[in-house]
Amino acid sequence: MDRIEHCKHEAVANMEFFLRNFAHVPDDKLTWTPTANSKSALRIGAHVAIHTSVFAKMIRERSCPAPDNLESWLAKREAEETSITTREEMERVFRQGTTEVLEALDTLQPEEIATELDSGQGWTMPMTQVMGLAGWHATLHAGQIDYLQTCWNDQEIYVG
Repeated sequence: MDRIEHCKHEAVANMEFFLRNFAHVPDDKLTWTPTANSKSALRIGAHVAIHTSVFAKMIRERSCPAPDNLESWLAKREAEETSITTREEMERVFRQGTTEVLEALDTLQPEEIATELDSGQGWTMPMTQVMGLAGWHATLHAGQIDYLQTCWNDQEIYVG
């Protein structure tokens, strides 16, 4: 399997892994947080879902987001996350973003895989890392869902 196909496989497999774990969050716990400043399971899911499209855009445009005002950019992401209010909407946005990632990966030429994206802020990111962000990001945040489940004393191990 070549690098592009591997990243496509990982994006889908890790999205499905996240959504399987998320399916075990009870409806009455979707917006529960362990502290006033913590994110809920739904907010974590919304974050993952929305950023999947951000990663697709990075691949499509061959560039990192370079906001003129980081605070404004982060406030926009927060508003997008909090606008997602249901499990179904989060899943729809996540699946749509993953489709965008797959389509964006298909636009890459072999020579572009070895490039680096300029952040416009003094650092670069290898395209190989960007290609794998969707899958890695979903797996990373699935761990947060697992942690929240232990907070409400769900000790079940979900494997499928």
